[in-house]
Parts: sequence; C-alpha cells; structure tokens
Amino acid sequence: MSSAAPLSQFLASMKQVYGPLPSSSSSGTPWRPPEKSGGHRGRYLWTDAFGVVNFLTLYRETGEERYLDCARSLVTTVHDALGRTRDGRSRLPRATEAEPLAGGLRIGKTEEHGRDGDGQYHHYLTLWMFALNRMTLATGDPTFNNSAISLARAIHPNFFVNRDTSSPRMVWKISMDMSRVLVHSEGNLDPIDGYVVFKTLAAASGKADTLKDEIEDYAKVMQRKGEHFASEDMLDLGMSSWTSHWLRGKEEWATVLAKRCTRQLKEMFQSGYNDMPARYRLAFREYGACLGIQCLEPDEYLLRKKDEVVAFWEKYRETHDDLRPITEVMRVAALIPGAFRSGYFGKEPGI
Repeated sequence: MSSAAPLSQFLASMKQVYGPLPSSSSSGTPWRPPEKSGGHRGRYLWTDAFGVVNFLTLYRETGEERYLDCARSLVTTVHDALGRTRDGRSRLPRATEAEPLAGGLRIGKTEEHGRDGDGQYHHYLTLWMFALNRMTLATGDPTFNNSAISLARAIHPNFFVNRDTSSPRMVWKISMDMSRVLVHSEGNLDPIDGYVVFKTLAAASGKADTLKDEIEDYAKVMQRKGEHFASEDMLDLGMSSWTSHWLRGKEEWATVLAKRCTRQLKEMFQSGYNDMPARYRLAFREYGACLGIQCLEPDEYLLRKKDEVVAFWEKYRETHDDLRPITEVMRVAALIPGAFRSGYFGKEPGI
C-alpha cells in the first residue's frame, strides 16, 4: 500500500478532473463523471483511459468500493459518448446494440475536422482496451475484457495497409467512421502497443486462439521495422518502458527495449534535462516518463530523477485549461502507477 502523502495528492488530482466524487458506494444518486476530461462534450479517450486505471488503483489502495463504482460509471459514459457520432444521435457506423464497440471509439478532439480534428487513434484505442482488461482483473467480470476484444477486432483491420502480405504496415489515424486514413505515417509505438495489449486480452480470455491473426499482424510489422529505438521524447520513453515491462525477460525485443529506455533516460538526465526551464517542457509528457521509470527494473538514480520531475511541476500546477485534465490524470499515475503495473492485481494470466 502507498503512503498517505502520495495517496492524498493522487486523490486531489482525480478530484480536479472527476470531482466531486461520491462519499460512499451507497450515497443515493449514482455518480456520473462530469464533462471535464478536456475533449468534445467533456470526454477524451486518452484522459479517461488513465482515469479508469487510476480509479482502480484508488480502489485497491483504499479498499473502498466507491472508486470501483466510479471506474464502472466512467467506462459506461465513455462508451455512450465516444462510441457515438458527435451529435450523440446514433452509434458509430458498424456498431450495434449487441456489439456497441464495433464502430470503434472516437478520440474526442474538440474540432470535428482539420489537422487536429476528431477521428480514431490506434494508441488511444489500445490504451482503452488495457483499461477494460484491468477492469476484468479488478472485478473478476469477463464482460470488460470481452468488450475490449470486440473493440480490438473491430478497429484492427482499419489501421493496416497490405495486411495480407508478409510486410504489412500501419497508419497513425483514421476517420471517425473508420472509412478512410487521415494520417498515413506509422507510429513508432503502435505495433508494440497492439502486440502487447492484444496478447494481454487474449491471455485473460483463456482461449489460445483469441486475436491470434491480429497478434501475428503486429509481429510482422515489428519484424519489418527491426529493432525498436528509444526516442528522446519523454512520453514516448515512458510509454515504451511501460509497454516493454509486460514482456521483459520473456521476449528478447522487450528486454532489449527496456534496457535502451533505461540508458536513454539516464543519458538525458545526466545531460541536464531537469535543469531546463518549464517553458521548454510539458508536464504530462514528463509524467509519462515517471510512470515508465517505475515499470523498469528498479534503478535508484532514475527513481531519484523521477522524484525531481514530480517536485519540479508542483511549482507549475496551474496550466492551460485544455491541458489540465490530461496533466492531472498522468500526474496521478506518476505518483502511484498501481494498476498500470504488471502483477498489481495478483498473478497475471500468462501472455
């Protein structure tokens, strides 16, 4: 269990985005998440994925059922909002009553069109699948993991080009209705995110052939791209560290990537990264690195630098309104990674 001080800060940040929180799990009116996640109509998929996982951490750290209720309610709200068209009148194309996630989930961008308009991001979707998987591990209810598998099957083909060849590639962003590609470039982390998260979903299903073809697609892309590099971007480094820790010591690529992330983080800190002024930095990206550091093999130097990063941003808690939600939920995960870490809910299904 975490100490009282980080837990108090953890809860304060969650209240910034999702407060007021219920006082108990039987407090009368069911809690519904406020529209404060920073996106269109108050919902943003990345922020709310962190929100769900953070609520599960709160539940386990405190033993209070109300936080599990919050996680459940947030899942329902996200599916009802981002699984529908922007006007809220209908489900996304391909989705049905029986398969409500068959149309994917929107990002939740404020603008509908344009360079930074709404659509679907692969790495947001896989993070949401992970959150659903953690719901199953926390509750024992397979419904959440099954929903993640349904979402995985629905979105997967739409992010691939030349899928049926020996050298498929991926795309970064697709339209809200999944009918066309919006950004053709291939994300550095998308293949490994898909590979790890889909394997996690498959393991939790207990069926050997679950998502077998989809996992093989990611493996082909990983093979084509070759060795995975550790970038100099703090968020990328953090998420690479997090993703690789699920298979570190089990698969060579993950073990090698984790070591590269460790080395790259050390080099950046040793070169004076933490001495840079705030105007050249973004808190939420550095909080991502702090999360990742706590998923790597324990390293006293990096853990000390992680503490310095968290302390640095305490002086700059007031941030632009549009970045505040994502900043707060990622601060929370930097304080207590909890449900983001393998084994937090006990022995993981073998992946």
